[in-house]
Amino acid sequence: MSAIASVFSQSFFHGTKADLTPGDLIAVGYRSNFSEANPLSWVYFAGTLDAAIWGAELAAGSERERIYVVEPTGPIEDDPNLTDKKFPGNPTLSYRSRDPVRVIAEVTKWQGHPPERLQQMKDGLARLKSEGAAIID
Repeated sequence: MSAIASVFSQSFFHGTKADLTPGDLIAVGYRSNFSEANPLSWVYFAGTLDAAIWGAELAAGSERERIYVVEPTGPIEDDPNLTDKKFPGNPTLSYRSRDPVRVIAEVTKWQGHPPERLQQMKDGLARLKSEGAAIID
């Protein structure tokens, strides 16, 4: 009896309100989804759909919430905004890169968080902002 090896690649997701198409690059140098701060020097993405859903739901703007399957084009590292500050060990599988991520596809069927949970998160972020806390490095 022979063993059959299977290799599965990690899927990555990016939540936003930007209207993108497969092949587009999400690159550094653009304003954050979450603040009016200077353009970001990192691209943020996650290995879990739940983290990407938060990204889409919390993104600024009135456009439709979107989640994309993305692939990194260069080295990636754990996102210290979450892994060092909130969730040691990176259970949210949150990452960042200085290189672009390429849009592979859009996730069209996903369920958002309950409205009361989403409002709690928005209230918490507003509190941090009013206290002058840097939400994104």
